[in-house]
Amino acid sequence: MKLSEFQVAVDEEFGAGYGSVVVNDLVLAAVGGRTAREALAAGVPPRDVWLALCEATDVPPARRHGAGRREPGRRGPGGTR
Repeated sequence: MKLSEFQVAVDEEFGAGYGSVVVNDLVLAAVGGRTAREALAAGVPPRDVWLALCEATDVPPARRHGAGRREPGRRGPGGTR
């Protein structure tokens, strides 16, 4: 998972506003008692941070894997794939 995919996954799961709060304020034991933002800044892989967020917020397992990836053929921002 790339950092951009992490952000897409957060926005899709929590919404842009609440997602920002979760990433900046929720302390995650699974990544060393840091927030998601702190863990990413410390070099923790985005996938590990995403899974820690999912665990802490009870995201159902079916929505954890593949999150943040664009559907085949779906255009990204600016018309890119």
